[in-house]
Amino acid sequence: MPAWVDGKLFFYADSPPRRLMELFSVKWSTMVLHALYHWPEERARTGELQRSLQGISKKMLFQTLKELEMRGLIARHVYDVIPPKVDYRLTALGRTFAEPIEQMYQWGLEHESALDSMEACYQTASNTNVP
Repeated sequence: MPAWVDGKLFFYADSPPRRLMELFSVKWSTMVLHALYHWPEERARTGELQRSLQGISKKMLFQTLKELEMRGLIARHVYDVIPPKVDYRLTALGRTFAEPIEQMYQWGLEHESALDSMEACYQTASNTNVP
């Protein structure tokens, strides 16, 4: 847990909030979890996910899926058929993590104009700070 030291809050490297935020460090992880959360039966094939996540490369999708699988948030299911068929599903832990992500995405939808304003301010500031 974070600790209070001399009246200041410290987040140690192994604190739950820091470990949680690491899950957000992979750019596409929340979007993959969000997509699977809403997918029929909470499972999808790789090509389906890639088509639904505009802008993700095949390489990045595979890296994201591998990391989420290693963390136990999704499960990879390989069917015993030819040609090979693979799909990805949320685990029980992945479902519990996808629920607050869903709330954040809903917040984003409800505050779209504020996000647009923030982005415009950021772009203006970025362009004026370029030498």
